[in-house]
Amino acid sequence: MAGSLPSSAQQGSTIIPDAPVAKDTINQRDLIDIVVKWLHIRDTDLKVDGRKKIYFSFLPFGASVPGGSGTALITSTTAGTYLGPRKTTYLSTASFAPYWNFKGRYGLPLRTAVWLPNNTWTIQGDTRFLNYPQFTWGLGSTHNNTTPLLVDQVYIRFHQQFLKRIKPYLFAGVGYHLDYHTSIQTDAAPGTLGQYTGYAYGTGSRSFASGLSLNFLYDSRNNAINPLPGAYVNLVYRQQTKILGSDDDWRSLFIDMRKYVSMKPKDPIQQNTLAFWTYLWTSLDNGTPYLDLPSIGYDPYNRSGRGIDQNRYRGKTLYYAEAEYRRDLTRDGLFGFVVFGNLTTVSGTGGLFRNWYPAAGTGLRVKFNNGSKTNIGIDYGFSKGYNSILISLGEAF
Repeated sequence: MAGSLPSSAQQGSTIIPDAPVAKDTINQRDLIDIVVKWLHIRDTDLKVDGRKKIYFSFLPFGASVPGGSGTALITSTTAGTYLGPRKTTYLSTASFAPYWNFKGRYGLPLRTAVWLPNNTWTIQGDTRFLNYPQFTWGLGSTHNNTTPLLVDQVYIRFHQQFLKRIKPYLFAGVGYHLDYHTSIQTDAAPGTLGQYTGYAYGTGSRSFASGLSLNFLYDSRNNAINPLPGAYVNLVYRQQTKILGSDDDWRSLFIDMRKYVSMKPKDPIQQNTLAFWTYLWTSLDNGTPYLDLPSIGYDPYNRSGRGIDQNRYRGKTLYYAEAEYRRDLTRDGLFGFVVFGNLTTVSGTGGLFRNWYPAAGTGLRVKFNNGSKTNIGIDYGFSKGYNSILISLGEAF
């Protein structure tokens, strides 16, 4: 369940940004510490390889499956390890959150971020095999909340990006992207998806997209699970091509920007942070399959749009912005809270930047693993006509 559990602050270097160091007057605690004390486990029983420690966090819970298919059993697991010196290497992470609803609906999503020693290379991966339904509301705000269409599908995703460091914090590289949607069906008559959406591409029984990407990344965070003050900018330009098997030639652009500002920089032990996130996602051509168009909650990490039904807004271009305040409730870091708000606008009926769809919420944080700074997040979000409770490992962004 857990490896060795050091809790010292990160040290600065030419690769890892400098961080102020404060005296830790009260030891930081997590749920693992409580379990260890309760079960009378010695610290030495938890130690693994002295140089490379692996930090595991595991959380089973029940939640509703998108598309109204009832409750599913979800087991969210995160793992982190350092593949090089901590002063010059970011934390490599893997997140695996399979789910099953006992009725044939299941998902096997795996996300990885590998940082080689001294951050010379980073390899970003996103692999999924999903069999699940989802509601759709067409492009823009064509249909209101009471008239969604249920779309069932089998979805296979394989995205891999390889980036080389060209200067501190700045990386560039290439990637391969495959998105295969098959067995596409609706809860209405055959062909209704195209009729309902008024969209001509990828609304039949299958769609296949395959292509390459150019990637640029600036990342001055040293922990993506629970980012410390820093910044993140990711630009992905994709070219799907018939040469690699894609149904059509089409291009897309995804620009993701995040900033983390410490409200109490002289005390890195206490979480007191403002976090900002915005992204622009656009399809540059006709031919993009309907299920691959920009959609709220369908960003690479599926974390946007808390308080909004997944896929509620879809179009050729989507812009999203979110702000969150994060703070510890206890000095030992065991409990904390967040307050957040977000805005979405999408092309389609009404046009981009003309109609805005807001959501807001709050959440509780419980420190699960100090070694990787992993929190259990329990968030309540709401928007017009919709509300939800979200349980997760790690921060939303």
